[in-house]
Amino acid sequence: MAESVIVIFIFIFGIVIGSFLNVVIYRIPKGESIAYPASKCQSCQTPLKWYHNIPIFSWLFLRGKCGFCSEKISIQYPLIELTTGLIAVSLYYKLGLVWYMPIVFVVFTLLLALVMIDFKYMAVPDNLNLLALALAVVSPNVLGSLHDALLAAGGLTLLRYYLSFFLNKEAMGEGDIIVAGTMGALLGFPLFFYALFLSAILAIVPSLMAKDRAVPFVPFLAMATFIVYIFDTQVSSLVDSIIYG
Repeated sequence: MAESVIVIFIFIFGIVIGSFLNVVIYRIPKGESIAYPASKCQSCQTPLKWYHNIPIFSWLFLRGKCGFCSEKISIQYPLIELTTGLIAVSLYYKLGLVWYMPIVFVVFTLLLALVMIDFKYMAVPDNLNLLALALAVVSPNVLGSLHDALLAAGGLTLLRYYLSFFLNKEAMGEGDIIVAGTMGALLGFPLFFYALFLSAILAIVPSLMAKDRAVPFVPFLAMATFIVYIFDTQVSSLVDSIIYG
């Protein structure tokens, strides 16, 4: 019973953070303040009431429409809230109630924000990216996390230069390098390599479908990082079985 109460509380906390994350995703690319003014309908510009901002439930109650002008509200809002709630619960089951669990949660929510912004604008805001990296280093072994972050970012930087040289075009963005540092801090080695390989696999089909269009890579890095972080033991066992039989 107590376990269920904790999980419910953590899920509610997660979706509340997800509601704020929607504000971050919408306003940061536009250079707007995330604190002021209060949320409003993007169509009729009417300020929202408090009961319009209840995570997930407001969208369902309003049937995905503005309570004032009846304009459709993107399903992105409840999906982001639901996703952050699931991230919070997943991290609780993975880590338990340790002191750094909220920090790891914030790092993954920042990565989620970067995913959505990169998908929509093909841009990775440095302020969110650098904040994620700084927080990812905060762990039980700060020096080890910092070492792994620098090694991952440095290694990907070298790879970027070589690929750009041989392909005669920009192989990856600077934002990807910072995300790699965050991956290194969170995962360490060799899990960083597993996540990097997984991200490449995840990106294959979208890249083929996009043809000549550029495909943002941060979303695949972030997804792979979360998968490997949650299932680190299983991933390591799978790799060992492939290599050693």
